Amino acid sequence: MNHITRTLGFAVLGALVGTSIVGCAGNAAGGVDESVEQTSAAISESVCPPGVPTALTPAAGQTLKEVFSGVGVQVYMCVAAASGAFTWQFVAPQANLLNDDGKLIGTHFIGPSWQSNDGSSVVGVKAAAATVDATAIPWLLLNGSSHSSDRGRFSDVTSIQRLSTVGGLAPTDGCDGTHIGSIAQVPYTAQYVFYKSKARGEVKVCGG
Repeated sequence: MNHITRTLGFAVLGALVGTSIVGCAGNAAGGVDESVEQTSAAISESVCPPGVPTALTPAAGQTLKEVFSGVGVQVYMCVAAASGAFTWQFVAPQANLLNDDGKLIGTHFIGPSWQSNDGSSVVGVKAAAATVDATAIPWLLLNGSSHSSDRGRFSDVTSIQRLSTVGGLAPTDGCDGTHIGSIAQVPYTAQYVFYKSKARGEVKVCGG
């Protein structure tokens, strides 16, 4: 298998899954830009990859805020399914968020959560998914559901897209009765597009 495996006790994993940095719910609206009339604008392919499915378009009234690269692993655990079979169950992402200059601006982890170096964070809830490349994890649209109490980069994020994914799929072997509790960390990369509310004026989105 071209991934790294190690064994953790179920108690340790339970503690991992039960951990969250999320504080109180935040104001998802954040700063709203006021202008004359809302229109949509195309974005260059350097920001949005071609062929973003319409199903992954954020709800109206949102505009692109920032785009970062995610580089890390998708974490899976070998478990016994109710059917008696064994399967790799998704646990959490673990990734660094990088800007265009390769500078670390934050992290992505269980929740799913995105946290900036300034302490602000957002937790997302999956709204839609699309398999664009069968060899990689799906592209996603997530709605921002809660924010940390720290004000900063992610305080006003309303939606997140996961696009341009490479790798990250669960292993296809190595999970059996002798490997229950084993952890697989599968490398992946993705483009994370963050959105904020915009009541009026030009809005920019990937997709639609």
